[in-house]
Amino acid sequence: MTHALFDPITLRGLEIRNRVWIPPMCQYMVEAQDGVPTPWHLVHLGGLARGGAGAVVVEATGVVPEGRISPQDLGLWNDEQRDAFRPITDFVHSQGAVAGIQLAHAGRKASTSRGWGPSAGAGTVGADQGGWQPVGPSPIAFPGLATPTELTAEGIAEVVRAFAASARRAVDAGFDLLELHGAHGYLLHEFLSPLSNERNDQYGGSLENRARALLETVDAVRAEVGEDVPLVVRLSATDWVEGGWDLPETEQVSAWLGEHGVDLVSVSTGGNVADAAIPVGPGYQLPFATAIRQATGVPVAAVGMIDDPFQAEQIVALGQADVVLVGRGALRDPNFPIRAAQALRVDLPYRPAPYERAYR
Repeated sequence: MTHALFDPITLRGLEIRNRVWIPPMCQYMVEAQDGVPTPWHLVHLGGLARGGAGAVVVEATGVVPEGRISPQDLGLWNDEQRDAFRPITDFVHSQGAVAGIQLAHAGRKASTSRGWGPSAGAGTVGADQGGWQPVGPSPIAFPGLATPTELTAEGIAEVVRAFAASARRAVDAGFDLLELHGAHGYLLHEFLSPLSNERNDQYGGSLENRARALLETVDAVRAEVGEDVPLVVRLSATDWVEGGWDLPETEQVSAWLGEHGVDLVSVSTGGNVADAAIPVGPGYQLPFATAIRQATGVPVAAVGMIDDPFQAEQIVALGQADVVLVGRGALRDPNFPIRAAQALRVDLPYRPAPYERAYR
């Protein structure tokens, strides 16, 4: 028996074995200040690939040191980091999954304490603790964090070049699929939202201007890696507050992204407003993904508390999204795709042979 959730999907000639993908999820497990992946990342990501996912996308990875969310984040701004990723992509491939990576710049939300442990929620990390001065489109602080330095036009160009250079290193490290982080209140989202972008130059004001940094980044990455590498962009479809970034603007930018060679939009929401009232619940972001797909024809991925196999199957079968991203559900059960297939009575040919006894 076959089901839509376990049909392959092809992006630019890359066939991905199913529609259950693992989204980027920060681990904050780099103890040194060097952004180099550790054995934790190999085991964490490798286990998710072994669990039957179609694609496993590495967490937000800084394209420059000051682009990291925290000092404990991964980076891909030098060749040492590139080479350390190779064993990870090799193992992911050995399990039949596609290896993806999310390239990111945290902007005004950079240099913060990591998301777990005694320092969680402590705010901006000072220079004495390995922190740095954050940057952004405008000198507008995210509540509770340091005020960023406004990027100059040349500074924006340097960020664009950094994304392209990291994309080249990612491909050389064996990654099959690249994702650019334009969501959750990080730098590229900060340019998009009028709440964090008050510039009066070519990068501020109109929607076309606010989208310029994102589109320039897409173009630079595509020029660097060529036409064969699938490119994904993650967007927050709304800031969840009046006067902020919203769905109609996201639909327009998604259409532009398609015209610029983006193959799939990963649709999330929020992250740019600290006190936004977000109605969290199973599938709460799905309507945004569906609306973008219908308005633009660009393939989309849906995310947000989708951890029931039948719900995930319905999303793909009804054409509400092309891919389902399972994050927290996969942390609870790294074998979620295999379990989902069993629930849907799909006989997967890629269950790990040593584990077969568990499914008899």
